[in-house]
Amino acid sequence: MILAHLANFAHAPHVLAAFFQEAEAPSFSLVGMISHMKWDALSIVVILFIMSIYSLAVIIDRYLYYSAARKQSREFAPKVAGALKDGRLDEAIKVADRSKKSHLAEVVTAGLQEFRSFGSGGSITEAQIESSKRALERSEAIVHAKLKRGLGGLATVGSTAPFVGLLGTVLGILQAFQSIASSKTSGIGAVAGGISEALVTTAFGLLVAIPAVMTFNYFTNKVEAFDVEMDNSSSELVDYFIKQSGH
Repeated sequence: MILAHLANFAHAPHVLAAFFQEAEAPSFSLVGMISHMKWDALSIVVILFIMSIYSLAVIIDRYLYYSAARKQSREFAPKVAGALKDGRLDEAIKVADRSKKSHLAEVVTAGLQEFRSFGSGGSITEAQIESSKRALERSEAIVHAKLKRGLGGLATVGSTAPFVGLLGTVLGILQAFQSIASSKTSGIGAVAGGISEALVTTAFGLLVAIPAVMTFNYFTNKVEAFDVEMDNSSSELVDYFIKQSGH
């Protein structure tokens, strides 16, 4: 009995070595796992890659747009304030026209042009001031829509990319268990390669989603700050109209 147990123990290292050789995956590198993926998992990876390219394009576009809007608005505000203080309405409109990417310039231009359309002769009525105020509100809504352009898609990528990656993982695990059933084998080696390849899609989905969510929150805060600036500029311009009318 003792000799039999010793013989089994002597063969144990060979059995363990054979088990781990069976468990060894073909390749655990990213390129190796992607190269062994089935068409459905590869389709998920392609979809996530397209989503990442789209989110990167939106991030770059919004960053450049907001940076230009911030820069031009800082240059525009003191110039137009000085022109309005001196009563040079036409000069203020020209300054606004030169700041094409400024969110403040777009709003102020709409209000100034509406105010100028009444003409310089005669007193300014309350109805004319209300008309200018409505022009400012319409312009604010248009500029707000421009500022938010692309952010909805960025939010969609951030919220759906993990689930798209999880779908690829589920499909890959199902295929791994199907291969176990068809090959009649068990052990780590039967599923290790398939599961590791399937988990790549989840990791890829998270890598796509995390930057999209972070930049969406950052840009949303930027848009809210721009909205506050536009509201303040509109209010100050309405006050200017009221002073000009003598009310």
